[in-house]
Amino acid sequence: MAASQLPTVIEVENLDNRFGSHVVHKDLDLNLFKGEILGVVGGSGTGKSVLLRSIVGLHKPSDGRIRVFGKDLNELSAVERSDTEQRFGVLFQRGALFTSLNLLQNIALPLIEHCDLSRADAEELARMKLALTGLPADSALKYPSELSGGMVKRAALARALAMDPEIMFLDEPTAGLDPIGAAAFDKLIVTLRDALGLTVFLVTHDLDTLYTTCDRVAVLSQKKVLVADRIEKVAATDDAWIQEYCQGPRGRAASYAFRAHETSRLRE
Repeated sequence: MAASQLPTVIEVENLDNRFGSHVVHKDLDLNLFKGEILGVVGGSGTGKSVLLRSIVGLHKPSDGRIRVFGKDLNELSAVERSDTEQRFGVLFQRGALFTSLNLLQNIALPLIEHCDLSRADAEELARMKLALTGLPADSALKYPSELSGGMVKRAALARALAMDPEIMFLDEPTAGLDPIGAAAFDKLIVTLRDALGLTVFLVTHDLDTLYTTCDRVAVLSQKKVLVADRIEKVAATDDAWIQEYCQGPRGRAASYAFRAHETSRLRE
């Protein structure tokens, strides 16, 4: 089924984001459909993270409308907005784990604060979330400073999954990972989407992620979404930045690797 035939879970209409005289977004439109993984890309300064923060409520847009699950966030009461935002899971670019807490405590904290669970019940669920992301059981008592970059990403993902969200927001999830670690994380995102029925909004610059993980790719350029479509359609768009990005050496390598993988998979 085409993405546009699926229910819409997020609608962004005529979004403006200004910081003083600096305009980041102007009349930006974008939809996120249920069950898809949408990759958001763009050059430096195009406001990828600003868009993510606008949708999850960490930044108030200058103008425009954002509907989530059919509700305009600006029209919700504080309680209604909080209830809606609890249906989100967010993985921030650098993990944003509490360094003074071990992983078990990091993941249990939102369950204790928002779900009125006992510490014992919250920690039992936290161990399950850690297991979902592929972390070993003994990592639960480790602190963020004791982990590799890949383990921090997985721990942050486990915390984002803590409250069984319907939509996951991932900000540069593979940044700083080696190619093997990044590929494993990409595969994990798809596995979790399929197993848990998640919808994923993914900010990235990683071309391999776009080819292997994303159902659609939205390109931010000229203060708006220039194109949002399958990566093959995006790569064929007549735009200088897109051509340099998708048809340069890294883009060609990612495309070749993806086609080779698909050919091998079809032969099996």
